[in-house]
Amino acid sequence: MDPMGDFVFRCSECRQEYAEDPALLVCPTCSARQGPGGSTRGVLEVELADLPGRWPDHGPSDSRFLAEFLPVRGPGSFPTYPAGDTPLLPSPRLATRLGVDSLWIKDDTRNPSGSTKDRASLLVAAKAREYGLETIAAASTGNAGTALAAVGAAAGLQTVVFVPATAPEAKLVQMLSYGARVVPVDGTYDEAFELCLAACRQFGWYNRNTAFNPFTIEGKKTAALEIARTMDPVTPDVVVVPVGDGVILAGVAKGFVDLEAAGLTDRVPRLVAVQPEGSAAIAHAWAVGSDDATPVSGAHSVADSLTVEAPRNARLCLRQVRDSGGGAVTVSDADILAAIPTLASHCGVFAEPAAAATVAGLEAALDAGLVERNESVVLLVTGTGLKDVPAAARAVRRPEPVEPSLERVALRLGLQA
Repeated sequence: MDPMGDFVFRCSECRQEYAEDPALLVCPTCSARQGPGGSTRGVLEVELADLPGRWPDHGPSDSRFLAEFLPVRGPGSFPTYPAGDTPLLPSPRLATRLGVDSLWIKDDTRNPSGSTKDRASLLVAAKAREYGLETIAAASTGNAGTALAAVGAAAGLQTVVFVPATAPEAKLVQMLSYGARVVPVDGTYDEAFELCLAACRQFGWYNRNTAFNPFTIEGKKTAALEIARTMDPVTPDVVVVPVGDGVILAGVAKGFVDLEAAGLTDRVPRLVAVQPEGSAAIAHAWAVGSDDATPVSGAHSVADSLTVEAPRNARLCLRQVRDSGGGAVTVSDADILAAIPTLASHCGVFAEPAAAATVAGLEAALDAGLVERNESVVLLVTGTGLKDVPAAARAVRRPEPVEPSLERVALRLGLQA
């Protein structure tokens, strides 16, 4: 065990263990089989030497809580940045609308930068501080880069973000406001990912790329810790997760696996992966029983955060879906857009397309028999609708102005004047 921390890395493919090393991001043996693009080979998982045998006295937003479940030297490793500890909302009206008995919304729109990606970025920044590194870089469709820029600003770290030039304007403005050096790439997210890998090698930057950096998976497990702590002693039957590269689902799975190992939950919920029809490499692989995903050339969707040709964490994500007894579904862009006002009007949560996809995904999973209507279900809602207002605007009809009179208001609203 390396003296820097009480954990080891374990390769998700060959199961070889490695001591902590700032330069080690993927398994040296398995990554040698990596071709250009495609799933990341040799993804490393963090294995903690000790897990708490009881829930800590501190809440999930407290660095002392995080230090008990995450691979850091201590609470002081974390910058002052209140990621996580988002509400788990009982949603009876939406449950009735969807025809299920018990439904909860894990509202990660409340994170400081507006998305789940804050969780991973917080841990990556903590590790960069421990290692004495000054610059972190990432490729992103938008949210991961925004989260990195925000956490980097709080931690006093320099950040470089490679994004497709088509990324939503709101996300670009966020990154720039936080002080990130933003590199719009005239190409796809997958091309931005490869460019970021090359730049980190050339310039010696710490790489936050999803799945490539093992702490991205480990950081995202905090969502599962919070779900379990809020619902304790009950464990939900199903957690529905939007999937692009597959790292959010991997993090949720890792969290529940750790909790079961610690004796804090009795099982791992079934995990249901939701992907857009136009970017569904992982869902297609699950449907045919494959261990890896075939890239989808020209992947496209209104859900920009889920649009990837070659999901980088496909292998581990598929294994975790199957280990949990879960499954995968695809949803259309039309259903994703329709889910935005459905979610907002039934429980007051305004979500971007990628996050609202879990609502459409639950409906698809019910139709496919992956979820029973009498089961308890948690939807992970990963990003605020303010990230992509133009997309949300496509799902609603903006009314025409009325003359400033009660008669006109009554006529518009169908009321008696």
